[in-house]
Amino acid sequence: MLPYCLLKPFVLALDPETAHEMSIVGLRALGAVTSAGRPLADTPTRVMGIDFPNRIGLAAGLDKNGEAIDALAGWGFGFIEIGTVTPRPQPGNPKPRMFRLPRVEGIINRMGFNNHGIDALIANVRASRFKGVLGINIGKNADTPIENAAADYLIGLEKAYPQATYITVNISSPNTKNLRALQDESALDALLGALKARQTELAQQHGRHVPLALKIAPDLDDAQISQIAAALRRHQIEAVIATNTTLDRSRVAGQPHAAEAGGLSGAPLFEASTLVVKKLAAALAGEVPIIAVGGVVDGAKAKAKLDAGAELVQIYSGLIYRGPGLVKDCVDATRMSPH
Repeated sequence: MLPYCLLKPFVLALDPETAHEMSIVGLRALGAVTSAGRPLADTPTRVMGIDFPNRIGLAAGLDKNGEAIDALAGWGFGFIEIGTVTPRPQPGNPKPRMFRLPRVEGIINRMGFNNHGIDALIANVRASRFKGVLGINIGKNADTPIENAAADYLIGLEKAYPQATYITVNISSPNTKNLRALQDESALDALLGALKARQTELAQQHGRHVPLALKIAPDLDDAQISQIAAALRRHQIEAVIATNTTLDRSRVAGQPHAAEAGGLSGAPLFEASTLVVKKLAAALAGEVPIIAVGGVVDGAKAKAKLDAGAELVQIYSGLIYRGPGLVKDCVDATRMSPH
C-alpha cells in the first residue's frame, strides 16, 4: 500500500464526502482479502470492565455502517467504534454537507446520521472477522419526534447488544434537529433510566453485560457539565465520551467554509473538548471513566487528553490530515501514561 504522504494530495483534492466514500470502498475491499489486523502492542488497560490492548480507538463517524472493520483493525487501534446508526436507514442532510478547513486541520460536517440502518450494520458486524473491542454508536432517526427519541435508542440498544463490546448513546450531534435537547436534565434522566432498565433485562437474556457510554457535546456550560456528571453517576452509566463536534467558530474565524452550518471537528476542537474533559474529571472524581475525543492530530495531544483525566482516547478527523500513522504516534505517546 502506498504511504499516506503520497496519497494525501489526491485525497484532499477530492470532494470530502467523495473521498470518504472512496476510502470506505477501498478499505472494504482490502478487508476482504487480508486477515483482520491486531492492535499495536501496549500495556493493556481495563475500562468499563473491558480489557483494551491500547488506549487509542477509532471514533464513530468514519465507518458508519460497519463496512470496513477488518481493514481498519489493521491500523493498530485498541478499539473501534462504528456508527452512528439509526433504527431505520436514512439519507442524512442535503449535499454538500462536509467541508475541509485544511489550513487549520479542521472539518465541518452536517451529515445528519446518514446510514443504512441498524440491521445492515449488524449484518456487516457478523460478517467481519474482527475479534477486538467493538463499540456501536446509536442514535435516533431524524423523523422521530424528540419526545419519542427513547424508543429509537431502545431499538438500537436491543439490536446492537449481542454484537457490541460496548454501546455509545449519541445525544450530542448538532446535525439532527433538537437532538442536543436530550442533554437537558429531565430528558436525560428519562432516557438514561429507560436504557439502564433495558440493559439489565438484556444482560440477563444474553448472559453478558454490555456497558453503556454517553457521548456529549463540547458546547456546555459549567452547570450543564455538573448536571450531566450527576446523571451519569445516578444512573451508573459506565463511561462518558467527551466530546462531539462544536458549533463554536471562534477558532476558525476567517477560514474558508468557516460559516458553513454543522459541527466543527479536527485540531480547532482540541482545547474546548479537552476543557470539558478536565471539568468532567473533576465532577466525576473517578467514578465514571472518560473517553476523550476531539482535535487529536498527534501523540502529544493524545497524551494531553489522558493528562486532563481521560482513560481512553479516540481519533477520526486527524486521520484525514495525518493518515494511519497517527494511530502508532498516539499509542507510543500514551504507552507510559500513569492513567
